[in-house]
Amino acid sequence: MEITGKVIAVLPERGGVSQRTGSEWKVQEYVLETQEQYPRKMCFDVFGADKIAQFAIKIGDQLTVSFDIDAREYNGRWYNSIRAWKVERATAPAESPAGPVPFPPVSDAAPVDFSAGDSKDDLPF
Repeated sequence: MEITGKVIAVLPERGGVSQRTGSEWKVQEYVLETQEQYPRKMCFDVFGADKIAQFAIKIGDQLTVSFDIDAREYNGRWYNSIRAWKVERATAPAESPAGPVPFPPVSDAAPVDFSAGDSKDDLPF
């Protein structure tokens, strides 16, 4: 899945050492807000120091985030995890190579007078 929006918050980085493997891990969470009529917010995380550095996400960035959703049970409660696996900077719509398309020139012709009635006008209004 993917979503596009603006980063409105960068939460503190968390880290630790895996009890199973003994290797160090890092995760950072971000809040993204969509740019729709009714904006939605989504908190997603990036796992791994290499991915955090590679994506270099900052507040105000316009991003398209590809992510996976997973749920885990802990002490009888379920928690959702939204993990980003690809982040792309959103780009503005491209203009044509010639630049913006201009409006056609305005003619200097006299305006048409529609107030004069026509006896053959058979419209009902």
